[in-house]
Amino acid sequence: MIKYGTAQTDEDLLQILELQKENHRSLISDDEFKKEGFVTVKHDFALLKRMNQPHPHIVARSHDQVIAYALVMLPEIFNDIPALATMVDLLDNCSWKNQPLTNFRYFVMGQICIKKGFRGMGVLPGLYREMNSRMHPFYDAVITEISHLNQRSLRAHQKAGFELLHTHQASDGEYWDIVIRGF
Repeated sequence: MIKYGTAQTDEDLLQILELQKENHRSLISDDEFKKEGFVTVKHDFALLKRMNQPHPHIVARSHDQVIAYALVMLPEIFNDIPALATMVDLLDNCSWKNQPLTNFRYFVMGQICIKKGFRGMGVLPGLYREMNSRMHPFYDAVITEISHLNQRSLRAHQKAGFELLHTHQASDGEYWDIVIRGF
């Protein structure tokens, strides 16, 4: 049985970091990241804890263990994560629903990850349902960025109702989609 909620304890945050480590692009084979997907940013405990306020990260648990997470990132954190710089700069020039994106209240879903063995079981939609119920009163939309190399994540987010805002090429040649989903 999978239960959805928020990261409430230091142990929850440590379990998020462990799951992040298990799925980091630098630590898995090319075949695995093509098949299973990957995460690109590594957080440290202090930053992850700071990001957990005032809106805690969304988690899924099985038998009291974190088996999936979706990180909530507010603008005050953006400068602490250099990997977000390009995306954040591009957001000011994006539009959504025929209006400048700046007209909307949004936050960034900084990373999402589901433990092997729980993938393909509807956990991603469950995380976003939980996120929607908790964040809707405060925000109009959630934005995230996905590497074109992460086809599993691109497909999953498209299926979850995300729309393309912008595609850009990073300095290393990798293409990224910035996507949005309204609440």
